[in-house]
Amino acid sequence: MFYEARAIFNGMEARYFNLLPGNGWEVDIDGVQALADKNTVAMVIVNPGNPCGNVYSYEHLAKVAETARKLGIFVIADEVYAHLTFGERKFVPMGVFGAVAPVLTLGSISKRWMVPGWRLGWIVTNDPNGVFQRTKVVHSIKSYLDISSDPATFVQGAIPKLVENTKEEFFEKTIEILKRCVDICCEKLKGINAITCPSKPEGSMFVMVKLDLSCLEGIKDDMDFCCRLAKEELVVVLPGCAVGYKDWLRITFAIDPSSLEEGLDRLKSFCLRYRKPTK
Repeated sequence: MFYEARAIFNGMEARYFNLLPGNGWEVDIDGVQALADKNTVAMVIVNPGNPCGNVYSYEHLAKVAETARKLGIFVIADEVYAHLTFGERKFVPMGVFGAVAPVLTLGSISKRWMVPGWRLGWIVTNDPNGVFQRTKVVHSIKSYLDISSDPATFVQGAIPKLVENTKEEFFEKTIEILKRCVDICCEKLKGINAITCPSKPEGSMFVMVKLDLSCLEGIKDDMDFCCRLAKEELVVVLPGCAVGYKDWLRITFAIDPSSLEEGLDRLKSFCLRYRKPTK
C-alpha cells in the first residue's frame, strides 16, 4: 500500500487493476485500459511479484509496454526482487522496453543482500526518447530526493564494502535456500484442503494462496482466519484483504526450512481443527 499512501499524500488518485491468478498472475491488460483516463500518468508493475511470487515473460512485459504507449503513460517498475528468481522463467527488466514507453525502475540493496531494515535503494530511468527530461520528471525526482530523509549515514558508509566484499557464493546460497523452501511450501500446501495454490512461485519470497471458507466452520473471512491462526498457533500470514485480494493469504517462505515445515504443519492443524464436518 506504499504507492497508494504516497499518491494520496501528493493529492493523486490510485486505481487498482487486477492480476490474473489463473494465468501466472499476469496483468489484466483490458482492466488497465478500462481504468485509465486522460489524467492517468503511470502504472506500477512489480516483477518479480510481491505478494504473488510471479516472474513475467518477455512477451507479457512487451504487452504492458505497448499498453502504456497507447495510453500515453510511463511505467514504474518495482524490481527489488530482480535477483531473487529460482524458476524456469528468467527475469526480464522492464527497462528493455524503454523505447516503447518510458520506464522508471526501482531497485534495492535490502532484498538481494537480505537487509530489509536498511531501506536503501536506487531509481533508474530507461527513456531513450527523452520523455522524462521534457516533462521534467527527472528534475522533480531530484528535487524530492533533496528534501527526503536519507538512510542512516552508517548504512550509506557500509555500502562500498558490502558490494565489494560479498562473494557470489552468498547469492547462490540464498537462491538455493529459497528454491528448497518454495518446494517445501508447495508440497505441504497440497495437503491442506482449505487452501489452494494456483501457481508455484518463481521469484521473490512469497506465495499467494486461495482460502476456501466453505471448508471451514466458524471462520468469517481471511482477516479472521489470520488473527485466529496467530493467536492459536503463533503463525503469522498476511490476509489477502491487505493487498486487495479478499479470502486469499500471503505466505512467506523466506525462513529456514525446518521452521517453515513446522509453521506449515501448524497451519494444517489449524485448518483441521476448524474443518467443517462432512455430512
